Amino acid sequence: MSAPYSEVVETARNYYNSEDADNFYFHVWGGEDIHIGIYQHADEAIATASRRTVERMATVAAPITPETRVLDIGSGFGGAARYLAATFGCTVTCLNLSEKENARNRAMNREQGLEDRIDVRDGSFESIPLAETSVDLVWSQDAILHSGERERVIAEVARVLRPGGRFVFTDPMQTDDCPSGVLQPVLERIHLSTLGSFRFYRTTAMDNGLEEVEIIDLTEQLAVHYSRVGEVLERSREQLAGKISANYAARMQDGLTRWVEAGRAGYLRWGIMHFRKRTD
Repeated sequence: MSAPYSEVVETARNYYNSEDADNFYFHVWGGEDIHIGIYQHADEAIATASRRTVERMATVAAPITPETRVLDIGSGFGGAARYLAATFGCTVTCLNLSEKENARNRAMNREQGLEDRIDVRDGSFESIPLAETSVDLVWSQDAILHSGERERVIAEVARVLRPGGRFVFTDPMQTDDCPSGVLQPVLERIHLSTLGSFRFYRTTAMDNGLEEVEIIDLTEQLAVHYSRVGEVLERSREQLAGKISANYAARMQDGLTRWVEAGRAGYLRWGIMHFRKRTD
């Protein structure tokens, strides 16, 4: 890495590099796509709903062609990158802080014959190791919340996007007018002091030369997803023995419950955000 990770990013890196987290996200959360899903019914398979999010985002980001240069920041196991490369023939750079996740990503790229179109890099989106105006589309799913310097992340995205380039992403967020303190149980579990919001991303994007194209509020999916993950985790406890520690599973179940409660209480938001870099 070119520079030390910030404290918050380093915390996230250590977490996602742990054996417990790696196995939990791969075996429970959805496999290739470890992000919030879009559900057609509450008991739908997590992987199916999560892949639907990828497909919906690709529709928002259209057109994507073989010439499109994509950067996926916080790429996890690379499910979105493989979908984009296989579906549209584009090239994708995956930037992700977890070396363990990146190893899975590279292995699945090789298995699916896509390693020539997907470049997986270890690193932080707070300091993107790409040149200015070198990317046509920046993509991110539920990752930017892990930064303690989200303004810097958006500035980096704007720097690497070409004029007219697009930024399409999702992120678990708090409401614009979220009362102080109510999200403390959620924030403590993920070692953060705040979450972003629709207002924050709108304002920060504008400050960095990104104009709003579309924001699709899909907040109702957030509580559905975390509830579904909790159900699958509880049902899979025996099969997960030896892969995930009992202590990790118990703490995760408690954390998922807190996300569901905060979502149902109306303090959280989630959706697809689409911005374009100004050409003037």
